[in-house]
Amino acid sequence: MSEEKKLSANEYIKTRSNYLRGTIAEGLADMSTGSMSEDDQQLLKFHGTYQQDDRDLRANRRKHKLDKAYSFMIRIRVPGGVATPQQWLEIDRMATQFANGTIKLTTRQAFQFHGIIKSNLKRTIKEINQTAMDTIAACGDVNRNVMCNPNPHLSEVHAEVLKVAQGISDHLTPQTRAYHEIWLDGEKIESSEEDVEPIYGKTYLPRKFKITIAVPPSNDVDIYANCLSFIAIVEKGKLVGFNVAVGGGMGSTHGNDATYPRIADIIGFCTTEQVVDVAEKVVLVQRDFGDRTDRKHSRFKYTVDDRGADWILAKLNEYLGYELGPVRPFTFEDNGDRYGWVEDKNGNSHLTLFIQGGRVLDTESYPMRTGLREIAKIHDGDFRLTANQNLVIANISQKKRPQIEKLLEQYGIKDSHEKSSLRLNSLACVALPTCGLSLAEAERYLPDLLTELEEVIEENGLRHDAITVRMTGCPNGCARPFISEIGFVGRAPGRYNVYLGGGFAGQRLSKLYRENVLGTEIKTLLAPIIGRYAKERSDGERFGDFCIRAGYVAATVQGGDFHKNIKSEAFASA
Repeated sequence: MSEEKKLSANEYIKTRSNYLRGTIAEGLADMSTGSMSEDDQQLLKFHGTYQQDDRDLRANRRKHKLDKAYSFMIRIRVPGGVATPQQWLEIDRMATQFANGTIKLTTRQAFQFHGIIKSNLKRTIKEINQTAMDTIAACGDVNRNVMCNPNPHLSEVHAEVLKVAQGISDHLTPQTRAYHEIWLDGEKIESSEEDVEPIYGKTYLPRKFKITIAVPPSNDVDIYANCLSFIAIVEKGKLVGFNVAVGGGMGSTHGNDATYPRIADIIGFCTTEQVVDVAEKVVLVQRDFGDRTDRKHSRFKYTVDDRGADWILAKLNEYLGYELGPVRPFTFEDNGDRYGWVEDKNGNSHLTLFIQGGRVLDTESYPMRTGLREIAKIHDGDFRLTANQNLVIANISQKKRPQIEKLLEQYGIKDSHEKSSLRLNSLACVALPTCGLSLAEAERYLPDLLTELEEVIEENGLRHDAITVRMTGCPNGCARPFISEIGFVGRAPGRYNVYLGGGFAGQRLSKLYRENVLGTEIKTLLAPIIGRYAKERSDGERFGDFCIRAGYVAATVQGGDFHKNIKSEAFASA
């Protein structure tokens, strides 16, 4: 009889934690250090915060025998990405008072703060909750922020979908009282017997879990890259339900072919009334059958691959007590944001702004953060975060539009989207200096690289041709590089793996084209390919499709094929 595999260390941390309490409260009270214990660092993620340090300062601080410059990242859940003007103003205030003076819009429609010191951590989270937002389950082995199309003005369907996203988020929020006890000074429960997690149980999920909802023809939330996604099915202008997609995910590990990104499988259809139940039961399947022994193999995508999509569907139907219906037809055409002004049938206006890297800040030449603050003071609609790190100033009334247009002009924001289509379809993760996993720059470097590539784009007459470009500092894939038409994944300082051939609508994986390329050599590497694309493409052919047809990389849909059929020259740069 084979010996049972040992669980991963995180499983024991969760078991000992008494429903995510650990010794967090005691660690926060210890002002002798700016850090938290290793176990509590893992538990803090469930509460929406990561311990980090400024890696730009490490060497100098080590030289002077100083501890690392510890601080904390806080992620704020925003289900569906919708925030009120008052919430925006409070986020802006806290960015100055507690963080590093910037607001980060994430690739999951959430806010992030960086640079919060330990002594301000509790106060910041408490004040976030006072704005009617929270941080619980923004990180950790639970369902994360639920994403959906951020543009309900496009149709009544979008408004319904937003409500569905919020309903799923509420239902899957952890029930432990630990969050309220630690951060909000809630009354402590005397016995852990009274503290239960009806969905997650004592050890929660094997790893993080991500849910999205898309409304065709726009795949602007990248449904194929998420654990569970719902594709809205509209018939005669009415939302009738959702196709259910399972097993997508981006993360990989350099040098470990057992890890790979995966495109989700579409396994069935559920009605609008069933969608929350389906979400819960999919989570339960992963809770019960996900791998808890190896965290590199514990995402839902591996459960789907190991068991098979048919097995997942059968087990899901068993848990539901009824069967999903057959998949219904739909079409995706793109996965980007639609920039500029849009007016709805109610007379309201909506403006989508391009936010480079999702970083809202002021510079001497571009005081964007101040401008958005002034807009928030008079805005009578809402702000909507997109999955592409951009911002929609939504539901602007006819009365307020002239005032807002004046502010947009005053602060130089109105032309934010007057950029090349290459830049407008780009994403980058935070990477250095704060992310402890990053191997190379991303957010700080991609704008400069895009400037270089734009020279090639202009020379070939492609300024208005959209090509998706994503860059991450490591292969965990937070900016979803493995489904982009051009992907850059950090290998070492200044070096990147270059991937080509992803689907423009996010429906196909990219493939390694060159390994370990110097950032300074990327323009030279890609220029001939872009030139050929401009001259040889077929009518309507996307860049990723051309890269496959021209033989630069092989088409890849199955995650298990991600490391296969790579040309030998891909490794020539190593």
